This record gives sequence, C-alpha cells and structure tokens, in this order.
Amino acid sequence: MGEFTTTIESRLDQAYKGLREARSAGDDYLADTLTAEIEDLRRLADDHGIPLPR
Repeated sequence: MGEFTTTIESRLDQAYKGLREARSAGDDYLADTLTAEIEDLRRLADDHGIPLPR
C-alpha cells in the first residue's frame, strides 16, 4: 500500500497548499471545494488505516 499512501499524502499536500492560496486570494468557492476534497481524502485514508497528522 506504499504507492497508495504516497498518493493520498501528495494529494493532501496539494489540496492544503491550494486551500491556503484560495483563502489568501479570497476565493471562497475554491476554498470550499478544496475543504471538501481534504475531508474526502482524510476519510479515505482513515478507511484504509493510513495514519495522518491532525
């Protein structure tokens, strides 16, 4: 499951970076979309036993 874990972690990193940028730019729609993506990725990681920092 190494590649799967790496992919989840990479996508989360990208989503968090995008979220910071969206918030800085005042783009509420993109921030909401990325927040939902982060929640989905964190749920997927949890479902597969991938430990993530809080």
